[in-house]
Amino acid sequence: MKEKARTVLFWFILIQPFLDLYWFYHGTLANILPFTLPTIIRILAVFTLICLYFSAKNSWQRLSRQKWLLIYIVLLILYSALHLVHVQHFNSVSPNGYGYTPTGEIFYLIRMVLPLTVLYLTNELGFKEKQLQHVIEGISGLFSGTIVLSNLFITSLKSYETGTISANIFEWFFNPNIGYSHMASKGFFNFTNMISAVLFMLLPLMLYYLFTSFNWLTVLLNIVQALAMIEIGTKVAAIGLIGGIIVSVIVFAIHKFLIKDVKKGGKAFLVAVIIEAGSLVILPFGPAIQRYNYEIYLAQQSDHDLTDEKQELAAGLKKYPTGEKRAKFLRCFIKQNYQEYALNPKFVLKSYPYQYDPEFWLKIIREPGQSRMENRHIEKAMLNQVVKTNNNPLDKFFGISYIRENNIFNLERDFAAQIYSLGWLGMLLFVGPYLAVLLYSACRWLRYKTARTYLVSSLIVSSGFILLAAFSSGNVVDFLTASFILAFIEGNLLVQVNKKE
Repeated sequence: MKEKARTVLFWFILIQPFLDLYWFYHGTLANILPFTLPTIIRILAVFTLICLYFSAKNSWQRLSRQKWLLIYIVLLILYSALHLVHVQHFNSVSPNGYGYTPTGEIFYLIRMVLPLTVLYLTNELGFKEKQLQHVIEGISGLFSGTIVLSNLFITSLKSYETGTISANIFEWFFNPNIGYSHMASKGFFNFTNMISAVLFMLLPLMLYYLFTSFNWLTVLLNIVQALAMIEIGTKVAAIGLIGGIIVSVIVFAIHKFLIKDVKKGGKAFLVAVIIEAGSLVILPFGPAIQRYNYEIYLAQQSDHDLTDEKQELAAGLKKYPTGEKRAKFLRCFIKQNYQEYALNPKFVLKSYPYQYDPEFWLKIIREPGQSRMENRHIEKAMLNQVVKTNNNPLDKFFGISYIRENNIFNLERDFAAQIYSLGWLGMLLFVGPYLAVLLYSACRWLRYKTARTYLVSSLIVSSGFILLAAFSSGNVVDFLTASFILAFIEGNLLVQVNKKE
């Protein structure tokens, strides 16, 4: 049964790119059932894996000996019950309580448990190194190949905004006026940040296979992934590509010249250098740099002369210092001038509507233009205001619920986002295990020679990369495509660091 479970898990992880296709989350396919098809498929797949694994008697015996795991499961159940009770009652300025539903929250907690289950099963099933290579190269090829080919034929979805791109990579060099939103390509996938983080995670492993299994296929896959990371147009992908190659080459050098468990790699090193040099040449023409320059321009524009607006605001506040007339004036002023203050319309009109709390937005428009332009700053400010209004000290431990946070705006900084939605206890229980596995593996690497292999080092760097991307850009650990792949990689990392000579 373990062999069957291993086969199912192998293919389940390999098809993750297909489960992130855009059409599953938008349009007819997204609405035919109460939950999206990929989520239903994932729940059924994990349930099948659990049944296959625990159909063997020795699996139950092994579980009964893992006291730490049983304690962890009890803590998860206890926390989940307390969390659901806590978030049921909430004080807010929003008449609908930010769209909270118990069903949605329960479903979110189940979703967060699924990758942790895969992490455990991957470790228990013990994949061979060749099987791991096939999965990693397969996922990289599916994500990267789709992005590169759809960019080439100008059929890719935009990484930013909706619709398809207007130009492929060859046109970047001849038309400087295309605009980053018409250049950045995410293939046919749904979540741009998530794909960037996954490609960043896969990079050190792809380079590991380049150095250890050098052939035309590994060379091609690494080149295609580098192009995809440039074409997707995010900072995580662009900086991750340049920095990731440097870090991966350093890891290779450590194992070749210090640890001396790598014998070859000369040709692969040359290929890695060429990919790095080529990336540095292409990036200035790409969407990531274009977007960065545009953000600088917008920041400068946001600090344009606001003398008239400030005079109007001061006169209105002087005339209406308190009461409902002040609130009415502020609502009118913010509605007419939020664009002049370069505020994101989604934040003002939808996430935390100005009508319900105009005093909050008054405080925001009085901030410097650089702060008003910083999305994460505004996202955090809105969430802090919601927590302040609820005025419940237990929010620190049990959160305000994922549903509420997501309906306001999903903070683009994982770990911090989960502290808002789940509280410190929930973040540690649901997200902490990924960091715990990374730290445990690093300690094993330092302590035991048998754990100090090139593959373990690459798996540690890979896991560290995606957690860094999660903290930097967010929208990673809450999204199942990324968290399932991370769980699979960390499960294999545990297998490798616990190997005996």
